[in-house]
Amino acid sequence: MNAETIGRWLETLGVPPEVVSIGTEADNAWCLLRTELPEEDGVPAWEVFWREQGNRYDWARFSNEQVACHYLFGRLAWAQVARGAVGVLPGR
Repeated sequence: MNAETIGRWLETLGVPPEVVSIGTEADNAWCLLRTELPEEDGVPAWEVFWREQGNRYDWARFSNEQVACHYLFGRLAWAQVARGAVGVLPGR
């Protein structure tokens, strides 16, 4: 899973596309951004956070794109389970 494919994975879970922003910051959305770390000679990093009214909440930074995507996927998958949108299959 990477920034190019995570949208499809989240759509499969039923996460509304308007609550996820890949590559840009958007209010009232979970954002996944690629940034450069100037203190580490421009090494790319990946940031995941909820943005609301121009502020970042639940911010996390990762040095690996796949780890950042799996983190975001996990957060949103859990939210779907918590609200009853997805769950364990009957008889399991």
